[in-house]
This record gives sequence, structure tokens and C-alpha cells, in this order.
Amino acid sequence: MATTIILVRHGTTAHLGHRLSGRMPGVALTPEGRAEAQAAGRLLAVRNVSLMLHSPIERAAETAAILAEACGTPLESAPGLTEVDFGRWTGCGFAELQGDPDWHRWNAERGSARAPGGESMAEAQARIVATMDAAVRDHDGRTVAMVSHSDVIRAGIAAVLGLSLDRLLGFDVDPASLSTVVAGPGWARLVRLNEVAA
Repeated sequence: MATTIILVRHGTTAHLGHRLSGRMPGVALTPEGRAEAQAAGRLLAVRNVSLMLHSPIERAAETAAILAEACGTPLESAPGLTEVDFGRWTGCGFAELQGDPDWHRWNAERGSARAPGGESMAEAQARIVATMDAAVRDHDGRTVAMVSHSDVIRAGIAAVLGLSLDRLLGFDVDPASLSTVVAGPGWARLVRLNEVAA
């Protein structure tokens, strides 16, 4: 048997493309983001999801609640899916970050760089991989949806594909997109990447 893991990015917020939200409180979905989550829910509703795990960050929890209602599945917070701790960059505008050499290093060398006062991508990757491994162990033969954040999902996919974290920006994970992994003990394969409801 195998476990199907559907990695879902939260819907759009007002910060998208403008500000690094990180773990800031009070960053909710926009009306567009709620509509994206509802559309993603229609995709998930036909995939026999047995459990909906989500990052405790507000925008992910809000997305997960919409998805769980569409699927009629239980909802559970999973700390391993939380957003990267961006330390002192949390809440900064991207225009402001462009002048920071540490920001440029972070984006060029994700495998070794660390957010100032925050965590490394390797630490974030270890969290999501542990959460995925637990789903394989505890939900054999079932489908588990995991609602998280762009970089965290990328890190999980990179682990499945054996990609260096330095290649993390080599593929997209759009708002409210679904990426599907099928996995069993000691193996995993990516079967869909960045699927977005039409």
C-alpha cells in the first residue's frame, strides 16, 4: 500500500508579492484567496481525503478550514507544516530586502544560508519531511492533505526529488495549488506539481 499526500499552499493574502509575511499574526486571506481555496476544495472533494493537516499560521488554517468543509474531513493543526521562521526579516517589504546582502545569499544558497535570527531551510525541510513520514506511517492506503506555505512545500518536494535546497526556486508553488506525492516506507514520488483549479 501507499499513502497519497496532497501538499496545498494557502490562498492569496494582501502581502503576496509585496511583503514577507513569515510568521506574522493577523495575515488573513483576501476575498481572492478565499475563492482560490474554495476552488481547490472542489478539486480535493473528489480525492477521498481522510485527514486535513495544516500549518498553525492563520492564512493556512483559514485555507484548511475551507478545504475541510468541502471534503467533509477532520482538521488538525500540524506544527511541522508551519512557515519558515524568517527572524528579523519577518514583515519586511521585498523592496526593502533587495538591499540586504544576506537576503541575496538566502535566495542563492538555500542549502546553507540562515534567516537572521530565524531558521535555515534545512531545518524547515526536516519539519515537513517528518510530517510526511508520519503520514506514511500512520495513514497507509489513505489520502492526507497538508496545507502549508510556498517554501516549506518546495522543501518537501525537493526532498522527494532529491534536489539540493539551492534549487528551491527552480519550480513554482502557486497560491492554493495542489502538489501530490505518493509514498511508502523508504520511497516517494511526485505525481503532480502545482495543480491549480481552473
